[in-house]
Amino acid sequence: MLTRRNFATVLAAPALASGAKSAPNVLFIASDDLNTSLGCYGHPLVKSPNIDRLAARGVRFDRAYCNFPLCGPSRTSLLSGRRPDSTGIVDNSIAVRERLIPDVVTLPQMFRQAGRHSVRIGKMYHMDVPAGVGKNLFDDPPSWDEADSPPGREHNIEGERRNVTPKAGSGNNFEWVSFTGDGRHQADRVGADRAIEYIHQRGQKPFFMGLGFVRPHVPLVAPARFFDLYPLSQIQPVTNPPGDRDDIPKASEIVINTRANDMGMNDADKREALRGYYASISYMDSLVGEVLDALNRSKQAERTVIVFWSDHGWHLGEHHRWQKRSLFEESSRVPLIVSAPGMPRGKASRGLVELVDLYPTLAELGGIVPPAGFEGQSFVPLLQRPERPWKTAVFTQMNSPKEGIVGRAVRTATHRYIRWEGPYPDEELYDLERDPREFTNLARLPEHDGLKAKLRATLAAGWSAARAKV
Repeated sequence: MLTRRNFATVLAAPALASGAKSAPNVLFIASDDLNTSLGCYGHPLVKSPNIDRLAARGVRFDRAYCNFPLCGPSRTSLLSGRRPDSTGIVDNSIAVRERLIPDVVTLPQMFRQAGRHSVRIGKMYHMDVPAGVGKNLFDDPPSWDEADSPPGREHNIEGERRNVTPKAGSGNNFEWVSFTGDGRHQADRVGADRAIEYIHQRGQKPFFMGLGFVRPHVPLVAPARFFDLYPLSQIQPVTNPPGDRDDIPKASEIVINTRANDMGMNDADKREALRGYYASISYMDSLVGEVLDALNRSKQAERTVIVFWSDHGWHLGEHHRWQKRSLFEESSRVPLIVSAPGMPRGKASRGLVELVDLYPTLAELGGIVPPAGFEGQSFVPLLQRPERPWKTAVFTQMNSPKEGIVGRAVRTATHRYIRWEGPYPDEELYDLERDPREFTNLARLPEHDGLKAKLRATLAAGWSAARAKV
C-alpha cells in the first residue's frame, strides 16, 4: 500500500534508465463497467464535467471497442497487448500469466523496464467487486514497483438503499446506496487521495500510474449529492420494439445469462437502477477531476500522457438486457480518451480502435520499442490526425466455457457481423447506419447473403488484415 512511510522508499529507487528523465509520464485511468454515458459522448442527462474537460484537452474516440465484454479477459487483453485467444483467458478470476502467456511483458512492466516508476492504485487487473475490493487476488506483481488496493466499505456503508434486483447475486445486483458525507471510507475516494499524494511526492521523476476506479460497477454507491443530480422524473428507460428478441440467436441469449429479461425489473425499478448508475458515474468523475487538478498543480500535466478508458460497455435495457456479456454495440463499445503532449486538443475521431491497441500506442508515445508479440496497432497517427482513415474492422469475442459457446464479432464502419460457434451455431448481421440499435438481424434474410459472406471472410482474416495503412 502507498503510504507516507514508503514514499521515501519510492523516491530513493535506483537511477532511471538512460533518457528516462525526459520521457513523459503516463496516467492510465480506468473506470469499471462504464459505457459511453458521459456528457462528452452526448448523453442528455449524465453530468461528467471532469471527463468532459479531459476530452477537451485530448482526442475522444467515438468508435473504440473492447476485445472481450467481461472484466478479467478484457483487462488481461489490454494490459498484455494480446487478444483473448492468445492469452487463453476468457473468464474472470484468472491472473494474466496463468494460461498461455507466462513470460509476457505487460504494459506497465514495459514502462517499468524502461526506467519509469510503475505504480498501481485500485483496480487494473481483475478484482471481484464488491468482495475483492482491497485485495490483490489476481494482480500481477511483475507489473508494478508499487501496488495498492485501497479498501472500502462498498454497500456496507450507512445510507438510504434499495436492491431493485433482489434475485441477482452479489456483484451482479442493482443495489443502490446513497450516503451522506464525502465517502472517505470508499475505495475510490481513498484511491484518488493516494494518487494525489503520489503525484505531489513523486516530483519530476517519470512514472506510469495505473489508477483504477471501481465505480460505476454495481453495487451503485455514491454520496447523496450525486443522486440529487438525477430526479427520477427525468429518467426514461429505453424502449424496445415488440418482437425485438425473436431474431436473436439462442447462443446470444445463453451467454447473457441472468442479465436478460430486464432482470425482473419494472419501469420504476429501471429508473432507480439508471439513477444509481448515473450517480456512480458522476461520483467517479468528481474523483477523476481531483486527480487531474493535482496533476495540473504539480506542473506535470504538459509532460503526461493521460488515458481514460473502461474495460467494456454496459447494457441499460437495450434488447431487455442489462450489464455486459453481449456482442451488441452497447456492451462492446467503450469510452476512450487520450490526451498526449503535442497532440491535437478537443478533437473527436471516428476511426475504429480496440483496447488491445493501447499497448503499442503508449509504447510509441513513451519512446519505447515494445517487445514482439503484441496484437494491436499503434493509433498515434490517428491522434495526430483524428479525421484520417484508419482500420477497416475491429474484433470482439464472447466465450462461455461452461456451455462451449464462442461468439465472434467483427465491426466495420457500417455493419456488425457475429458468428456463434458451439452447440447452437448461428449468425447475426446488422446495418449500423440504418439500424444503429441492432433490432433487425439481416443474417436471416437471403438477399444479404453476399454481404454476410464478405463479412464472414473479414472475420476469418482477422485483425492483421484489418490494419490501417500508414
